[in-house]
Amino acid sequence: MTAALLHELLTASAARNPAGPAVVDGARSVSYAALDAWSTAVAWELLDHGVQRGDRVGILAAKSAEAVAGIYGILKAGACYVPCDPAAPPARTSAIMRDCDLKLACIGAAQAALASELAAAGASLRHLVVLDDLQPGGHGPLPGTGSDTDLAYILYTSGSTGQPKGVMLTHRNALAFIGWAVAELGLRPGDRLSSHAPFHFDLSVLDLFGAAAAGASVWLVPAAASVFPARLASFIRDSGITIWYSVPSVLTMLVCRGGVRPGDFPALRAMLFAGEVFPARFLRQLAGLLPHTRFGNLYGPTETNVCTAYWLPGPPEDDQDIPIGTAISGTEAFIAPDSGAASPESGELWVRGATVARGYWGDSERTSERFVPDPRPGHAPGIAYRTGDLVRRRDDGNLLFLGRLDSQIKSRGHRIELGEIETALLRHPGVRDAAVLAVPDDLVTNLIKACAAVEPGTGELDLRTHCLALLPPYMMPDIIEVRADLPRTSTGEIDRRSLGGTR
Repeated sequence: MTAALLHELLTASAARNPAGPAVVDGARSVSYAALDAWSTAVAWELLDHGVQRGDRVGILAAKSAEAVAGIYGILKAGACYVPCDPAAPPARTSAIMRDCDLKLACIGAAQAALASELAAAGASLRHLVVLDDLQPGGHGPLPGTGSDTDLAYILYTSGSTGQPKGVMLTHRNALAFIGWAVAELGLRPGDRLSSHAPFHFDLSVLDLFGAAAAGASVWLVPAAASVFPARLASFIRDSGITIWYSVPSVLTMLVCRGGVRPGDFPALRAMLFAGEVFPARFLRQLAGLLPHTRFGNLYGPTETNVCTAYWLPGPPEDDQDIPIGTAISGTEAFIAPDSGAASPESGELWVRGATVARGYWGDSERTSERFVPDPRPGHAPGIAYRTGDLVRRRDDGNLLFLGRLDSQIKSRGHRIELGEIETALLRHPGVRDAAVLAVPDDLVTNLIKACAAVEPGTGELDLRTHCLALLPPYMMPDIIEVRADLPRTSTGEIDRRSLGGTR
């Protein structure tokens, strides 16, 4: 893999095998030649509307071949793509668009109606490119300028202050991870990679660009299959998926309710999971059903892409947590010497290397707090990312995830700052105080429980409707308790323990 820019992966595969399938979207199969031409048409449309190298361009579309063409078109124009969740409230999407100064966005025809809602919520888009309307052809070669240090995409994650934060990833960051994945998985043209994660979720980077790097095909998982485990099992089986990648909660549902049979999915070479803890008893069950499949636990915050990996030697023998493994090539994962732990083999995990992001868009203060000089004596100067994750190094060298230093949790694979949900609740005029808690759950890792002290007349439905207007679906509280007051400790702090959750 010699590409210096992500979209060069597509161009190279189109040159090698133009008729090969690049994207399979339901009954549609889009060849490499067609996707290359389609994305070039998108790029020219953006350039004709004044997009310049380094500009941010939104992508607001359901997971589809159109969205894939839009992503590659934005990159070909020398711009940085900013994927927005079509299911998120317009207020949140418009806040993201304002934050990174989006002037243009590529949208699907089904999302065109959102334009007026986004404008009403404060977005200042001057042009929308409807991906369904573009036809390939009619333009010459693209200018083709760019550097691997240019931003490739910005992914917005939950922020503790109530404002989502944009993680800046360069072409070099992504390609360092993709290069490792292609080699580690032995990706080849005949592979079929599932694409389950939405494009605003960092798991999608492996599916999309890993397939292009190998000249393989990426198969977009239908939305209905994600909801019904039996349909998901049928999709994996009928599509002949060879590489699967998703959050563990999806696989837990698959093994519990998907009707997976012994020796099922004969084409499946590797099943990868990331984003949350996979309970060992469910993993043992799934691995026992699929002895021909290699299972890998990939770890890494959005700010580091994937930075460590652990390959299971076989079904887990007990219910101990699965390690997050060791650092991937080109990356260092180390425990900070000043973490204050009782043992030098446990403490906060820091990450350094080519996969580490540039920082947070428009937030130098937060960037300087998390992306800091390597503190280890005797090491070459460089920037490392403080993950906020507590780990322990086992005797065999593998790292074991222990928990968080702050209030960030994982639920259904999504990274969530509980403080952002609290901030949203406190914006309701009838809420005096709020506490949001994590309730451990084997199927989804954590349920979200919100407790609010409210004025008379404010009910649970009021708060749920209020949150729906401010938070994406994955951050909606599963449980909302309305109270007259919240319990306090002797020091006057909210007594979270008595509310029945963790923080």
